[in-house]
Amino acid sequence: MSRPASITLRLTLLYTAASVIVLLVLGLLIGRAVERHFAEQDLGALEGKTQLAAHLFVQVRSADDLASLPRQLDDSLVGHHDLAVAVRDGAQRTVFATPGDVFPDRLFRTDEARTGPATWSVGGVPYRGIVSRIATGDASMAPLTVAVAVDISHHEHFMAGFRRTLWAFVAFAAALSGALGWAAVRTGLAPLQTLRQRAAAVTANRLDTRLDAEAVPVELAGLAQTFNDMLARLEESFGRLQDFSADLAHELRTPVSNLLTQTQVALSRARGVDEYRDVLASNAEEFERLSRTIGDMLFLAQADQGLVVMRRERFDLAAEVRELFEFYDALAAEKALRLTVAGDATIDGDRLMLRRALANLVSNAIRHAPREGEVRVRLGSEGSATTIAVENTGDPIASEHLDRVFDRFWRADRARGHTGEGAGLGLAITRSIVRAHGGDIAARSLAGEVRFEIRMPARPG
Repeated sequence: MSRPASITLRLTLLYTAASVIVLLVLGLLIGRAVERHFAEQDLGALEGKTQLAAHLFVQVRSADDLASLPRQLDDSLVGHHDLAVAVRDGAQRTVFATPGDVFPDRLFRTDEARTGPATWSVGGVPYRGIVSRIATGDASMAPLTVAVAVDISHHEHFMAGFRRTLWAFVAFAAALSGALGWAAVRTGLAPLQTLRQRAAAVTANRLDTRLDAEAVPVELAGLAQTFNDMLARLEESFGRLQDFSADLAHELRTPVSNLLTQTQVALSRARGVDEYRDVLASNAEEFERLSRTIGDMLFLAQADQGLVVMRRERFDLAAEVRELFEFYDALAAEKALRLTVAGDATIDGDRLMLRRALANLVSNAIRHAPREGEVRVRLGSEGSATTIAVENTGDPIASEHLDRVFDRFWRADRARGHTGEGAGLGLAITRSIVRAHGGDIAARSLAGEVRFEIRMPARPG
């Protein structure tokens, strides 16, 4: 596939073509105007001589007057060497004619009144003329036909030179317009080169670089602002990716370090069967933690790429919540927590995935609720959306942390020590499951309680 022409070349060609078209149209208009001026000038001279002939014809009242008419016409043409005049009577006999036969017979044969001048050529010499029928002073005499013509060779020569000059000027103007257009386009596109240079300076270590939208033309200000917005999103995403990479390395390093330490200690000296069994049991716990973390990461990666395969079915959310409460009853009893569910709702979705999302929210609420606190699940609907709210009493989440509680491996307590409370992926998985069903989840921190609200379509598309 060929590479498209550059903007500079295309704009230069368009500018040059437009200039040439304008010059050609202007030249054609000027040429037509000059030709029309010459035709009007010639017609004025021809009509003047025709009126003079008409004045002489009125004085013809006898054969003697007709015989003296050629002398009078010859006298009236003194000094007009470019004019040709011919007069014929009703029988098409020539009464008077200037030297040289320049009038075609067809001009005298027509009986129609002429509305404009005629043009013809005799011996390579162009003429423009008019033919008129004029009555004499004798009513019994047939009208005379007078033809008046003028040599327009000098007009033709002038127009031929004008056309040559026009074409030469158009060619020169096209070349000049192309050069000036190229310079103008290069100057006009200079801000794009500035944007390109600034964009080329952006690297993974310089994502904070921004384009100055005020320093570029208004046509490019939107592009610069869009580019700045993209850089801001990239900077934020790259920062989160760095944090995630560091957190992932830490989460995987802790169990690996525990496994390595326990194995080295076990191998440092000979031990009994029970001691080896204890070491293997401890290692099995760390392997399970590693397996859960890796499985959760794979699930999140698939969810981000839209590769999660869901098995949709319609089920009762309240029944699922009650089963979860039964599962967590022993854990809640240790802290004397009250587990309550209010409302009812049904939804079409992947039952196992949504159960996992609800389990993450309920276990999170139980873990952070204070002793003798309460965990509530409220189900309902708003229009075509199903709403699920999981609330727990206890200390609120700081407002600056609300937007990050769904980040992977993020904890309000930045200490990354292994606490045995999970890898920090539960809420991230919950958000991925909810979004896979076409919904969304948000965290709210109220006075004395924390609430996670889910809104999703009852029948996802």
